Amino acid sequence: MFPDDIADLAAAVIAAAMARGWTIATAESCTGGLVTGALTAVAGSSAVVDRGFVTYSNAAKTDLLGVAKEMLQANGAVSEPVARAMSKGAREAAGVDLAVSITGIAGPGGGSTEKPVGLVHFGCASASGIVHERRVFDGLNREGVRLASTRVALGLLLAACEAG
Repeated sequence: MFPDDIADLAAAVIAAAMARGWTIATAESCTGGLVTGALTAVAGSSAVVDRGFVTYSNAAKTDLLGVAKEMLQANGAVSEPVARAMSKGAREAAGVDLAVSITGIAGPGGGSTEKPVGLVHFGCASASGIVHERRVFDGLNREGVRLASTRVALGLLLAACEAG
C-alpha cells in the first residue's frame, strides 16, 4: 500500500516505541491520515498507536487539539506555532507519550510568496519537549508533498523514540 521506504520507517517506529513501552498519536492536516495509515499498516501497531486526529480545518485544530483561534489568526495554520500546538494538543488529548503533527500546503493551489506550495511544518511532542521542523518540498506534486511529509513525520517519531 505504501512505498517500501515508508513501510520500513513505520515498522521501525512501531518497534522503537514498543521497546520503550510508548504510545503514539498523530495530528495531521495536509497528510490527511497518511502517517496514521502507515503506522497502522504494521502488524502489532495496536500496542503503540492510540489515535490519529485528522484536523484539516482550523475549527478541527481548535476543537480537537486546543489550538487557540488567536494563534491561527495571527500565524495561519501553516506555521511553526501551530505545528507545535498541534503536537502538544494531540499528546495531551490522547494521553500518549509521543505525538507528531503535520500542517502544510500540498498544492497545487493555496500557496503564496511567504508560504509557497510545498511548505510543511512539523511538530513532535514528548516528555522532553517539542521539536519543530520546517520543510519546503519544491517541485513535487500534491501526492509527492504528502508522501514526503509522511516520511519526515515518521522520521521525527523514530528519532524521538531512539533519543528516549
